[in-house]
This record gives sequence, C-alpha cells and structure tokens, in this order.
Amino acid sequence: MSPTATPKSTIDPRQPFCRADARRAGIPLARLLGPEFHRVFYDRYVSSAVVVTNQVRARTAVDLSPSGSFVSHHSAAQIWGGVVPVTAQTHVSVTDRADRSIRRGINAHLASAQHATTTLGGIPISTPEQTFVDLACGIDLVDLVILGDSLLQAGATTLEKLWSYVEQWHGRGARPARMALRYVRAGAESPMETRLRLLVVLAGLPEPAVNYRLLTENGRCRYRFDLCWEAAKLILEYDGRQHAENSAQWHHDLARRAWLDKHGWLILVVTAPGVFATPGLTLDEVRDALRARGVPVRSRYRTGWQAHFPGRS
Repeated sequence: MSPTATPKSTIDPRQPFCRADARRAGIPLARLLGPEFHRVFYDRYVSSAVVVTNQVRARTAVDLSPSGSFVSHHSAAQIWGGVVPVTAQTHVSVTDRADRSIRRGINAHLASAQHATTTLGGIPISTPEQTFVDLACGIDLVDLVILGDSLLQAGATTLEKLWSYVEQWHGRGARPARMALRYVRAGAESPMETRLRLLVVLAGLPEPAVNYRLLTENGRCRYRFDLCWEAAKLILEYDGRQHAENSAQWHHDLARRAWLDKHGWLILVVTAPGVFATPGLTLDEVRDALRARGVPVRSRYRTGWQAHFPGRS
C-alpha cells in the first residue's frame, strides 16, 4: 500500500505568515524570497500586493511577540493619527520583563499592569492617552505638544480626556506629560503651526489664538488664520510653499492680503528657515509687530527657548 500524501494547508497571503506556514502550503523558499512576497520582519511575510503600512507592521509585531503584548509608543501614536518623530522600528510593549525579546525592527518596551490598552482594527494597542504618557520620556517638549495637538486634530481623544488621564497617572512620564499638556491646544492643524506657536510662547511673548476664524457680518467664516492676536489685528502664519505653483491659490492669497490691508490687519508669514534656522529673528519680528500695535511685551525673552529652537539668532 502506498503512503497517503499529506494534504497541503492553505494560507491567506494577505495576512502575515511564517516560513513554516509557506512550506505547509507548498510554497518553496526560492519563491517565498522572490518578488511575489514582502518580508515584514524576519520570518514574517505577506503578499507583495499588500501595502506594508504601520498597521500591517504593528499587527505582525504583535503576532511575533508574547501573549498579552500590544502596540505602543511611536507605532501606536501613528496608528491613532498622531505626529511623532520618524523611527525605523515598530514599537510594542510587554508586561513581563522576561518577554522583552530582541528582534530586528521591533522595539519591545516594558509596561506596567496599569497601562491602559484597547483594540483597534483587531490590534491590541495602548490608548491615545496612554500613548501620550508613554512618549513623554522619549521625545522632547515640542514634539510631545505636536503629538497632543495632532491626536486632538485626528479625533483620537479630547483635551479633557488627556488631562484626566495624565492627572491620575503617577508612573514614568507623568511630569513631562503635565508640562506638555499646558501647551496642547485644540484646533492646531499642522505640526509646523504648533512649532511656530511654541517658539512664540516659550520665549514669553503673548500666546496667539489657534485656528482663528474671521467672520463676516452674517456669521460666516471669511478667512481662517493659523495664529492670531485679535485685539491687535495681527496674524501669524506658517507658509510651507505648498501653494507656490497653484495659480488659483495665489490669486486668493492676493485678494485676502488686499482685504486685510484695507481693514487694518497685519499678517506675518514665516517659512521653515524662520523656525529652524533663524528663530531669534522671527521672535524679534513678532515682538516688534506686537509692540507697534500696542500690545505690552516683555523686554527680554524667557530663557530656555533656545534649547528647543537652537538655530541662529
């Protein structure tokens, strides 16, 4: 009697699988390592038709990690819609020190039993509020405020929820998280807008309103501005030059500038070099404009802002 052939198993190549899964499905190693498949991490592959997103990497990293692991830190922040410094690693957390394995491309953190987690799209993940606290000791003040602003903008949390969680958190990161939350504002629409606002505020100049809307007589929004001191009729905006080649946007900006000039508004436009290369000159321009419009400002800037904006003065 001839031996019975072992039936091949089937896999869904759109979901991460290992070499053993491929072997059982009859996929030879040469084919697995060819253009038909992506390698997400060592011994985890998906079809090359799958776009390897943060979510795919996160799901794969959790699958490779011990039971009870969850996506955290930078990776969780990105999945929730937050903006954080770029990292090449996928971040997960484990609750047992013995489970912190070392695997290329995955950063395993140690979490306490009090860490708040949830499930998003079937992936266990730290909550937006826990993610904010976790990163409080991993990124600097400006980047942490950018994270807070972007989480609010993405609708992942609210300022009230962030404050409630941070105030009851007494673990690592509590102090810098509370410090950063003092500067987090709802309505900030871009990281550079937040950077520009923090440059002004950390230097001790009056804080501008965020996402200010100038209304018409019937209550409709005529114009929206990044930052504004309404009483002084002074506007501060970041220009990333994304509209430089857009003719319609250029004509709109000209019409807006003409209307503002006619009605006594002054607009200061700052580009990337004004934040990263010459922040001191930007501060001087803002200070002088505020003074010219009757706003009392301090004679000297607060110390310490240069630590976050170390460009030339």
